Amino acid sequence: MTAMTNFTFTPENLQKAEEIIKRYPEGRQQSAILPLLDMAQRQASGWLPQEAIEYVADFLKIPYIRALEVASFYTMFNLKPVGKYHVQVCGTTPCWLRGAGDIIKTCEHKLNIKCGQTTQDSLFTLSEVECLGACVNAPTVQVNDDYFEDLTPELTEELLAKLAEGKTPVIGSQIGRQGSKAAADN
Repeated sequence: MTAMTNFTFTPENLQKAEEIIKRYPEGRQQSAILPLLDMAQRQASGWLPQEAIEYVADFLKIPYIRALEVASFYTMFNLKPVGKYHVQVCGTTPCWLRGAGDIIKTCEHKLNIKCGQTTQDSLFTLSEVECLGACVNAPTVQVNDDYFEDLTPELTEELLAKLAEGKTPVIGSQIGRQGSKAAADN
């Protein structure tokens, strides 16, 4: 993927951005930075090139460095291109205790990449991230916007295979758990 030379919101996204800004009190429009960066990232195929961050900063009338600080702080923003499937493995304590380390090893082995890398075909990017907020169903992996919970190495291999084949895997608990019900009750 090449860097963009000139980023602007599409007409549809421009209209959405203006609606988002209206939600904030006069003088507080810069508070719309998170949803606008998210919209820019989605428009730019899953990552935030410098031009997109500059555009959002100009749009909100804030210094570029403030927009860059936000974009570089949150793991939800990608400052380099990612694959079609961004596989984000939660590495915080609850997920780690329930096997996140094995999930990462499985992903690295199956995809033949390390954390922070993208497969040669640009299909997968693998990242270890901080808490995904689904601790009760650990270990958890987020692929793009979808959560996959209660994973094992075997279930992770199945998930990756389905994605590679272009199939839509079942979102949520991979063992059929309903909500945060105890695993023994299933």
